Amino acid sequence: MAKKNKNFSADSIGKKEAETPAENNFYFGKENYKLMLIGLALIVVGFLLMMGADANTVDGKYDPNLWNEGIFSVRRIRIAPLLVIAGFVVEVYAILKRNK
Repeated sequence: MAKKNKNFSADSIGKKEAETPAENNFYFGKENYKLMLIGLALIVVGFLLMMGADANTVDGKYDPNLWNEGIFSVRRIRIAPLLVIAGFVVEVYAILKRNK
């Protein structure tokens, strides 16, 4: 007995196959890009919070005889690095998150 192929018919000879819609080949979707921008914003804000006068600058003037304790503030030592690390964590998550 001959095996019948259900996918083949005489009517399909000479006709072009129906074009299938192109799939989205991009790995990143809108949500990935939003998360990347949020992560970048966290990193930038963290670095901006780290900025300030250096150890020997008091009232905007450099004086090697004075010491500025502002370099050890909670903002520069705790909050800013935490924001930078959180920004990098969000970036990694945004890259690894699968687009549905």
